[in-house]
Amino acid sequence: MKLKISHILFLSLTWLMLKPDKIFAQDTSLAPMVEYINGYPDSVKVNNIFIIGNEKTQKNIILRELDFTTDYYYDWNTFLEIIQADQKKIYNLRLFTSVEITPLMSGNNEVEVLIAVKERWYILPSLIFELADRNFSEWWTNQNRDFSRVNFGLRLSHANVGGRNEKLRFAGQLGFTRALDVLYSKPYIDKKQKHGIAAQVTFFEQKTIPLRSSNNKQVFFSNEQEDVLRKNFGLALRYTYRRTFYNFHFFNLGYNNTRIDPEVLLQNPNYFQHNSNSLKYLYATYTFRHDKRDNVAYATDGELLQVSATKYGIFKTENLDEIEVNLTMNRYWKLNEKFHFASGLTANWFLSQSQPYTLVRGIGYNPNFIRGYELNVIEGQQLYVHKNSFRWKFIDWEYDISSVVPLEQFSTIPFTFYLSANFDHGYVKDRNNIPENALLTNRYLFGYGLGIDMVGFYDAVLRFEYSFNNNGGANFFLNFKAPF
Repeated sequence: MKLKISHILFLSLTWLMLKPDKIFAQDTSLAPMVEYINGYPDSVKVNNIFIIGNEKTQKNIILRELDFTTDYYYDWNTFLEIIQADQKKIYNLRLFTSVEITPLMSGNNEVEVLIAVKERWYILPSLIFELADRNFSEWWTNQNRDFSRVNFGLRLSHANVGGRNEKLRFAGQLGFTRALDVLYSKPYIDKKQKHGIAAQVTFFEQKTIPLRSSNNKQVFFSNEQEDVLRKNFGLALRYTYRRTFYNFHFFNLGYNNTRIDPEVLLQNPNYFQHNSNSLKYLYATYTFRHDKRDNVAYATDGELLQVSATKYGIFKTENLDEIEVNLTMNRYWKLNEKFHFASGLTANWFLSQSQPYTLVRGIGYNPNFIRGYELNVIEGQQLYVHKNSFRWKFIDWEYDISSVVPLEQFSTIPFTFYLSANFDHGYVKDRNNIPENALLTNRYLFGYGLGIDMVGFYDAVLRFEYSFNNNGGANFFLNFKAPF
């Protein structure tokens, strides 16, 4: 669970709600247009496209998201639908705090299009304050609020290198898990803006590691000498192909090297499933993603489909030879301006009977969870989770704090509150039928409850939920991202 700087600012600035200088409803609809005396034409031709507010972002990054062009006639109603969708696509670049596209009539059948954007702050040091556990409730309840299980450090990131939507990130972390992470991504390497690349290098080491699960909870191990028990080095290269607006293809090739202390194998001889304290392998992943959500951080309309297949172990497969398949299907229905319904299905399959513990999946590991079972892990080779939320937007405010914070990127703070009614259900298939985890594996599980979701500064999400499960449990849970 991570607290990014946007979360910290989001929480720390809530005191401004008491005496705001200005409050007005947050308008996420298409910018209003002037009513003309002669009415609107049946079709229009776009003469010019003007972009304002992009002080750093290059114009072609914005134009890439447009589904219309100049010197072409469009049916008027169709044109309005196009610019509404384009407005959402530009916002989902996550480069701007606001986007407005306004057509301006310049003749009987001609328009000039004005795109007004407000840029985010792109270079922002982030304080890392990360609980090493799976979620806040796991740390609060199962780990007794142990502050030794906190990671801290500094993350330096540039979200828009050269104004080309390139990402550069460096993170150094101490605490429960010592780690380094370097990432560079370039979304487009060609003039047609269809091909992209990325590279990432990671390293981490741990003195306390999850060893197995028992009674559907993680069992951790550390020795009396406080030795480093696990070291991990990873390298990944990614190629991206974006032929259309909403469809993406990803090809990943990676290398992973994990080394553990021999004492770990004494505690769990099947940790790696072979007679060695190191596991090295190449892996390859193909992912297809169709993403047509109105807001990738907290969607209220649209759909997401993602399918991926990973082959662990290439060339040398004596230590690891595994295939994993993942499926995610989310659908969001906007019933009106106040109500929406969200439903998401996730499935995960391993083809082998069992896996090294470093690859174990299940309900309770992000993003696969059932509300009401946040304190549990249900591990196995197949899982199915279906999550549902019916939400009512009861507050939609935006605060003008420009008199307090003169920087334009932080001059307005939006707050949107949703009341949610939730129902999740799922199933984990454990082919090994481990007795100590039999209570929750290989059986139908469900959870339900109510919650309040807050969406605020730079799309930060904070969720308060009280949930019940069909095993007789009930608890309050706090989360820092959208459930799906």
